[in-house]
Amino acid sequence: MTRVRGGSVFDLPSIASTQLWVISIVVLLALLTVDFVITRRPHDVAMREAVGWSLFYLALPGAFGVLIWQLYGRAPAMEFYTGYVVEKSLSVDNLFVFMLLLAAFAVPPELAQRVLLYGIAGALVLRAVFIAAGAVVLQSGTWAFLLFGGILLLTAVKVFREAMRDEDYQVDIDSMRSVRLMRRLMPVTGRCQGGKLTVAEHGRRALTPLALVVVAVFMTDIVFAVDSVPAVYGVTEDPYLVFATNAFALLGLRALYFVLHNVLDRLRHLNYGLAVILAFIGVKLVLHWAHGIWAGVPDIPTDASLAVIGTTLVFVTVTSLHADRKERVVT
Repeated sequence: MTRVRGGSVFDLPSIASTQLWVISIVVLLALLTVDFVITRRPHDVAMREAVGWSLFYLALPGAFGVLIWQLYGRAPAMEFYTGYVVEKSLSVDNLFVFMLLLAAFAVPPELAQRVLLYGIAGALVLRAVFIAAGAVVLQSGTWAFLLFGGILLLTAVKVFREAMRDEDYQVDIDSMRSVRLMRRLMPVTGRCQGGKLTVAEHGRRALTPLALVVVAVFMTDIVFAVDSVPAVYGVTEDPYLVFATNAFALLGLRALYFVLHNVLDRLRHLNYGLAVILAFIGVKLVLHWAHGIWAGVPDIPTDASLAVIGTTLVFVTVTSLHADRKERVVT
């Protein structure tokens, strides 16, 4: 696992100087601001608009990786690309849960992208916190790789078991702790009122249903962050690259949701693929920890990781589409 020396706000070796961190965060905030301006006026998202923004947010990490390659060399660029593929694959699973939440809360189509954007902004904040915490843990010793590997292996088993059950995931709004807590704290209006999260009603401030779904999405962000951050630390130890892969993967989720909305349920084998990827990275982290103690233990290179992850995603996509086509023919 390659480390590149350079200045960083963390003590871990990183390609990023403080200036690069500042520039990256400013650009990230600018992109989020543009997204908030676009979604300020509620509207149905046409496929042409969604595809255009999705291509834009796919081109950004592609160009960023080339820039990293030119400035810092092949190794960190490959770590970035591999981490991005891992994060993007995990984010598709996030989208499926977001789709279920939006349906359960009966969010109007024209407000869906606003909810997604709130969720993305919350996810970015949470990922930054988890990335910083992960960097602190890594500084405490190589045992952190064993910890992260164990987390990913346990998560892989959980995801695989859920995939084996082949049950439709159900969202019960009334049983969600976050929703019950918000209803205790403040009254909730009966319907959405544009993109507002709170409104004045009967002389007091009340939440709209939109606020409840935003809180529910935010709570799922916490669960996803626990899995995704250790997964990317399994690819690179550079906190800046971990942050960059998370940021680029999350930024395009709003548009990608509307592109994949009608085909997400057809990716029926996706969870099997995610289980394999998480297990593979978990084993990679454990081997990396062991390699630091016993030199004879192999350390899986980044190129091999990218090949395994990419092959897995292609395979489960092909098998999912084949199974879906076969089922449609039978019915």
